[in-house]
Amino acid sequence: MQPVPGKNHFDLFGLPLSFEVNQEDLSLRYRDLQRASHPDRFANASAQEKLLSVQQAALINEAFQTLKSPLPRARYLLQLHGIELNDNDTAMDPAFLMEQMELREALSEVRNNDEPFDELNRLRDRIEANERELVEALQQLFAVGDDLKQGKDLVQRMQFMQRLLSEVDELEETLVHDAG
Repeated sequence: MQPVPGKNHFDLFGLPLSFEVNQEDLSLRYRDLQRASHPDRFANASAQEKLLSVQQAALINEAFQTLKSPLPRARYLLQLHGIELNDNDTAMDPAFLMEQMELREALSEVRNNDEPFDELNRLRDRIEANERELVEALQQLFAVGDDLKQGKDLVQRMQFMQRLLSEVDELEETLVHDAG
């Protein structure tokens, strides 16, 4: 087994360098790569070959996790194009920040609603719609490829939406627990 130095995640899976990834192809190639590099196949190999197979399996897992979801895939593509993302950078469009504050306020008010689950579902639908719009914007951005720097803003917005969706899920669990 030979390492694949210098290859990016797309090369590793034999996929084009693109934001749009065929999930079926990705999954099939993932299974093939995992089968070929699984440490059990190297039980009788040298210590170096065993170590290499473990490292290769870890690389394959990392690449798969990155490519299977839009947010980590967008982050990775931006990095491949030399655009570094700083998670501490919170400079954002004021209108978007205002919307975030409204969504967070609506989330904090869910418990006071007569129908908290209905309200939570409406809020989830709104956030998921925002997220779909961001994915579409990223698809267009990467397809055109002009000014990828605006991808940073889209990725930051998507991170906000994903955090909000996590908070919606947590609140739903709490509501279910409290109701039970």
